[in-house]
Amino acid sequence: MAFALAGLLLTSAAPTIRYGDGAWATFARGTTCDATSRAARVAADRAEQAYLAISFDRSGNRHGQLAAKLSRPLRPGATVMLSVGNQPFLLAARDRFAWSRGPAQEAAIIAAMRSARSLRIEARSPAGGRFVDSYALDGAPGAIDAAAACAARA
Repeated sequence: MAFALAGLLLTSAAPTIRYGDGAWATFARGTTCDATSRAARVAADRAEQAYLAISFDRSGNRHGQLAAKLSRPLRPGATVMLSVGNQPFLLAARDRFAWSRGPAQEAAIIAAMRSARSLRIEARSPAGGRFVDSYALDGAPGAIDAAAACAARA
């Protein structure tokens, strides 16, 4: 499953697979490396697949930044909540995308991902209905470690 994510990543450069385990994989593109997974619910043919990435780059601008493409567009002004196990995190968001709010939050999210079994992102669609994108965390710690090590070598 994780290897099918190559076309879903945040940047367009051709990725190189560096690691894969469980629902997660690590991809390298130049000086950027991402630990990534797609949402548990696979999108229908024409729907866009939700995915999540933890990104690292050589310059240090991204050292564990979480970025997610949501399964649906957001209602204007909607909040986006990430829950890792029972730990909630408020994300920044716009359109179909959400991301972490800075290094302290990123470190806390990664620490929570190391001990939790699942992660979910909750928000409201333009019609006002709540939606949830769920992710398995099996393989996430290894993929995150591989992405950090990859960026250090890039």
